[in-house]
Amino acid sequence: MLVGCGSNGGAPDSSGGSTATVSARTVSGVGTVLVSSTGSTLYVTEQDSGGVVRCAAECAMVWPPLTVSGTPTAGDGITGALATVSRPDGTTQVTYNGSPLYSFSLDPGPGQVKGNGVIDSFAGTDFVWHAATPTGAAPTPTGAAPTPTATGRDGY
Repeated sequence: MLVGCGSNGGAPDSSGGSTATVSARTVSGVGTVLVSSTGSTLYVTEQDSGGVVRCAAECAMVWPPLTVSGTPTAGDGITGALATVSRPDGTTQVTYNGSPLYSFSLDPGPGQVKGNGVIDSFAGTDFVWHAATPTGAAPTPTGAAPTPTATGRDGY
């Protein structure tokens, strides 16, 4: 099952989430993470750097980018810089302190952080994923089982 990849541009959502593009929320067992307007945990990967987006095609099906059609807005707990970067498909992806933001299609809903620490590979690039935090440091799960490692979409 895939999760929708776009932001609603700040419009209210039916889940009771923030109307901001990105907010901070405390998640039990993980700590404070960045979330989308629908409450989905947002992730970053070290492989997207220097303004180059490497997670595209199949990767973006598993890790949907947070996209906007306008300017991203900061909600509660956001202390870093929100900006955008152009994706290979021409859409506009939200960045936090320069890192492109993604959700994880296998997070079953708001407040879930199943993608933290996942290692996978798409189109010859190995990706290491971390839940995004307001400080930029990767959260350390408490009492969590080891995170799965997968190769491409079929690995999930």
